[in-house]
Amino acid sequence: MTILHAAKLLMAGAVTIAALGVVAAQAADTFDLSPDTSNRVRAEKSEAAIKALSPDFKFVTPGKFTVAINAWDPPIATFANDAKTIVGADPDLASLLADSLGLELEIVSVAWADWPLGVASGKYDAVISNVTVTEERKEKFDFSTYRKDVLGFYVKADSKITEIKEPKDVAGLKVITGAGTNQEKIILEWDRENVAAGLAPIEVQYYDDRAASDLALQSGRADVEFNPNATRAYGASIKHDTKLVGIVSGGWPLTAEIAVTTRKGAGLADTVTVAINDLIKSGKYGEVLKRWSLDAEGIDQSQTNPAGLPKSGS
Repeated sequence: MTILHAAKLLMAGAVTIAALGVVAAQAADTFDLSPDTSNRVRAEKSEAAIKALSPDFKFVTPGKFTVAINAWDPPIATFANDAKTIVGADPDLASLLADSLGLELEIVSVAWADWPLGVASGKYDAVISNVTVTEERKEKFDFSTYRKDVLGFYVKADSKITEIKEPKDVAGLKVITGAGTNQEKIILEWDRENVAAGLAPIEVQYYDDRAASDLALQSGRADVEFNPNATRAYGASIKHDTKLVGIVSGGWPLTAEIAVTTRKGAGLADTVTVAINDLIKSGKYGEVLKRWSLDAEGIDQSQTNPAGLPKSGS
């Protein structure tokens, strides 16, 4: 059983959080964080995907698929142990898509805050970096979905907090999350609900790097971290200093998927969607998810611009 296969069962009420933690520890040992990319899953060229490409679309660099990725945390994307090669599930998907389009892959490291301008300005062909589809983002970008959005609440290993399932469970707590992310949107909505119900407000904290975030949690400056479950499960299994106390489908109680993000109206999204669906059918997509213990985040079909999370206040 993989990390997020257990998470999927947990959301259905079939397993416990403790069981998920055990599985995470077992899976972490299988991640290859070396800079050797020769063992990436590869794919054949997809004529159907290439045919779907708009005749007006021009790649940033002819013959290359230029993809922006934020190397934040494994197993989604991180720097390999050479401190320069980006590895993980998202880079592997980017490689498969480049193969499908008959192009050479060019990965560009980008900070999370910088990807929107880079894509909108045509600096990159696409961003593949755990971006969730939202109605607000759809006004500026096109999306081709490729994974479910699963988020986890993590606390210090010896924390007295044992379970977080709903807004009232985080009332009055100091919560770490990512700025400009889906999880921030959720936690701010939970805070709004709590305050409206007369409960203590949440103190939301933001950190620019993993070390600062970890230190805040371990020192007691923060009570809980709320971020993508796959990355936090990996960290918990390696350091054994945090524990999972709650998991939700991204957008809870609404749902949305993570997607390859391209410039609005550029004519690339349909091509990427066709390519992903070909990869799903061929089994190559599943091989990548299995390699990075993300099986339970897998989807059965990619969609172009599906319904996303609603705008704030709507």
